[in-house]
Amino acid sequence: MNAQLLVEIYVFVLAVFVGFEVISKIPPTLHTPLMSGSNAISGITIVGALLAAGSLPGTLSGTLGLIAIILAMINVVGGFMVTGRMLKMFKK
Repeated sequence: MNAQLLVEIYVFVLAVFVGFEVISKIPPTLHTPLMSGSNAISGITIVGALLAAGSLPGTLSGTLGLIAIILAMINVVGGFMVTGRMLKMFKK
């Protein structure tokens, strides 16, 4: 195996572990406000996916970039819908 691939797998596994530990410790009352913050992260993902999809259309990276755009947009729209519902609960 390539040494660079091993480092990337190691970083991925650590990110999954740390992400799971951080998310599992969040109380339910903070879940929805943090959802708004995750929309910003998905926005960054969309920018990166646009760069990947536009780099070489019709190739594997272009196809994976298109799939990433679709999934990130679903996440952003869903996050804004949940945030909108939460904010409506506080209006009289």
